[in-house]
Amino acid sequence: MSTSSQSSGALQAATEHRIKIESTGGIDKFFYDNKIVKWFAYATMFWGVVGMLAGLLAAFQLVFPQLNFSSAPTTFGRVRPVHTNAVIFAFVGNGIFMGVYYSLQRLCKARMYSDKLSKLHFWGWQSIIVLAAVTLLAGYTTGKEYAELEWPIDILITLVWVAFGWNMFGTILKRRERHLYVAIWFYIATFVTVALLHIVNSWEIPFTWMKSYSWYAGVQDALVQWWYGHNAVAFFLTTPYLGLMYYFLPKAANRPVYSYRLSIIHFWALIFLYIWAGPHHLLYTALPDWAQSLGTVFSIMLLAPSWGGMLNGLLTLRGAWDKVREDVVLKFLVVAVTAYGMATFEGPMLSLKNVNAISHFTDWTIAHVHVGALGWNGFLTFGVLYWLMPRIFRTELHSTKMANWHFWLGTLGMIFYAVPMYWAGFMQSLAWAEFTPEGQLKYQFMETVDQMRPFYMMRGIGGTLYLIGAVMMVVNIWKTVKNGKVVNDEAAEAAPLTKEYVPHGTDHWHRWIERRPVQLLVGSLVVVIIGGAIEIIPTFMVKSNVPTIASVKPYTPLELQGRDLYVREGCYTCHSQMVRPFRSEVARYGEYSKAGEFVYDHPFQWGSKRTGPDLARVGGKYPDSWHFNHMYEPSSMSPGSIMPNYQWLFENDLDTSVTAAKIRAMQTLGVPYAKGYDRIANRDLMAQADQIKGNLAKDKIEIKSSREIVALIAYLQRIGTDIKLQQKTEEVAGN
Repeated sequence: MSTSSQSSGALQAATEHRIKIESTGGIDKFFYDNKIVKWFAYATMFWGVVGMLAGLLAAFQLVFPQLNFSSAPTTFGRVRPVHTNAVIFAFVGNGIFMGVYYSLQRLCKARMYSDKLSKLHFWGWQSIIVLAAVTLLAGYTTGKEYAELEWPIDILITLVWVAFGWNMFGTILKRRERHLYVAIWFYIATFVTVALLHIVNSWEIPFTWMKSYSWYAGVQDALVQWWYGHNAVAFFLTTPYLGLMYYFLPKAANRPVYSYRLSIIHFWALIFLYIWAGPHHLLYTALPDWAQSLGTVFSIMLLAPSWGGMLNGLLTLRGAWDKVREDVVLKFLVVAVTAYGMATFEGPMLSLKNVNAISHFTDWTIAHVHVGALGWNGFLTFGVLYWLMPRIFRTELHSTKMANWHFWLGTLGMIFYAVPMYWAGFMQSLAWAEFTPEGQLKYQFMETVDQMRPFYMMRGIGGTLYLIGAVMMVVNIWKTVKNGKVVNDEAAEAAPLTKEYVPHGTDHWHRWIERRPVQLLVGSLVVVIIGGAIEIIPTFMVKSNVPTIASVKPYTPLELQGRDLYVREGCYTCHSQMVRPFRSEVARYGEYSKAGEFVYDHPFQWGSKRTGPDLARVGGKYPDSWHFNHMYEPSSMSPGSIMPNYQWLFENDLDTSVTAAKIRAMQTLGVPYAKGYDRIANRDLMAQADQIKGNLAKDKIEIKSSREIVALIAYLQRIGTDIKLQQKTEEVAGN
């Protein structure tokens, strides 16, 4: 039997089944819950503007350092995590839930399982966002990108995520539609994989009510973090939005999805391959070569399913391109899908080692990330809002002209943002690696910082245009809402789901798992666990993956306190601590980094962007007085510096009441402090602090040994010195 005749037979059977139910009066009447969709839509718009404003402030702080306002909560190191968390989890997160709650009810022909769970999910998620903003600005951070929130908030995230999953699966299980549409596959994979990522990466040991240390250290922490970080992009910023694309793009175009078979390949290949790709963020680092190679191979393979999904979306519009020119919603959706294609082509290219050697630590990566964030996530969210809100409020969009202005301002904003950052990235990489004919580095790092300012200014202008467009959208939708009347409970009816006998050979093989959501969830979980387990477990089980170095010792209590201050102030957002094995980096920073150097680093601090120079070998490079003056007024030691000053470190006393708790936590994590050392740690802390105070006094600097700046200086003077000690020992032995 041909495929077409099989489909015709199945369609005829379904039609006869429906007619039979209708003839007996077996139709259920119910109401879709639009109120929860409306709430998430409002939250999406509000947090979108807030997150973009934070990003705009961070962007202009790199042009005008005075915008740091000499205040702890408003420095770049604290604002930047607020921006990333607000855009990812507040703007995009609420956008996901808005689209899922709207589409899932209609795809399942059922109201959400529980109105109470819907409300718990909404208010719980908004509470998380507010707590995140407050704590990050206050300096409570784990220091792990995209996972900066501390342990109490991590627990709250888990509880709220479970409420979302419970509500979603309850709805799926009580559905009146047997077939689970492709969008639902992506929603299920999102739920189960984000839960896995969050739990594994957030495994930490608290030592106060708001502070903790990562359970993992050094190389292991870096691998787990970027397994999480890359797949947070995959399973929070990509898979749920692909589900939204598969629902809202056909709806807006009034056309069926181009290929059902392609959607099957897209889904399973994507969720299997994506989970392996995290190590491509750590190429040329101290991560074992085999893990780097796996990340590269699977990143290249990702190109096929990613572009398969993009083409499935764009080809859905076949024969409807005239409508695209007229329909502002389709304009946003088409650019979103195109941006997805661009970002998912560039990602695999950046995972090639020869390309990554150029791009990593530069603004090229920033451009790449924002093509996805502004184009894929931003534009798809805008398109969904423009399509959805008039329908909920039973009215027409207030101003199509205004929406078109938003489209063009947003598009120009993306171009003004991305192009200067690509250019800046190439310039940074070339300048950092250039030598004079005599074999000396041609540029000091500060010279490259000065060269970036015009590009950062253009980036800020692009962000401003994008934000203006978003504000216009908010105004447009606000007026649309005023003109309409909301339908919080939308009447619907559908035949109840009954047991159905399908003769063998009359249905597509994939229908079996589509009709079994629990099996689909378990299958998705198994598929995503495979890659993560194969990459992560060996780094814990095989000792040779992280060889130890005898000269590497635990941090002293004062250095440990200083390291926590370094994390608190977000120094990792601008400085890396990873010297790659390149001639230019070794010449500029010192000996390349080894895996064994980081065995006591909870969390790791390798960084992902060099706005300032690498600090992996900064210990002993400058006197204590240099660090003192540099932190008080950076430009006094580095003319033209765009680094904020940290004058509160000179006024705040170090909290030594938690020293013992920190030592005990580190002992639990395997750091070899002597038994009972927690009781005398503060004695050693004060002795080292007094020594630094004495060093500063020699340079006519008076400061109390109890100040936070003293602890930070102790940490900065320690970084990288263990490996130097080993080199000196080897030199003595050789002589």
